[in-house]
Amino acid sequence: MDSIPEVWLRGPLPGIQPYLQPAAHALQQVREDIEPAAQDLTPDQLWHRPGGAAAIGFHLHHLPGSLERLLTYSRGEPLSAEHMARLASERTVHEDRPGLDALLTRLTGEIERALDYLRTVPVEALLQKREVGRKKLPSTTLGLVFHAAEHSSRHAGQIVTLAKIVRG
Repeated sequence: MDSIPEVWLRGPLPGIQPYLQPAAHALQQVREDIEPAAQDLTPDQLWHRPGGAAAIGFHLHHLPGSLERLLTYSRGEPLSAEHMARLASERTVHEDRPGLDALLTRLTGEIERALDYLRTVPVEALLQKREVGRKKLPSTTLGLVFHAAEHSSRHAGQIVTLAKIVRG
């Protein structure tokens, strides 16, 4: 049986401008890589911290939150109190231990919202100056979209690798 090509080899995602296709492809690939890797993890596997590393559950919690925050900045908006509360919850997630279904639902929902947002970004907005964080560090709409996709891909790789490790 032939395997399906990676997302970037399947053609453009509908409604997303060409300059944002790489980011959109990366985000869709994140989803497609994580879902099978995380499938059927037990709570012990989800929250195991081999060698003191962050657990898969942490990555599944952090990834949608960071994606949402970075894309908020890309729109030129400040973080809300709700964003800050979710960020604070990342510090206690290893103790709070949300379930796999809730983590995956939030992840897939945030990726869908991100792809919907990318469909709305006009080419003339890509190089608009944006500020990041309390220090108002400089970026652009494109820089933030690219970093959101790249950051998400890094966490997806950690999830896939950790899932293999915790399954032994």
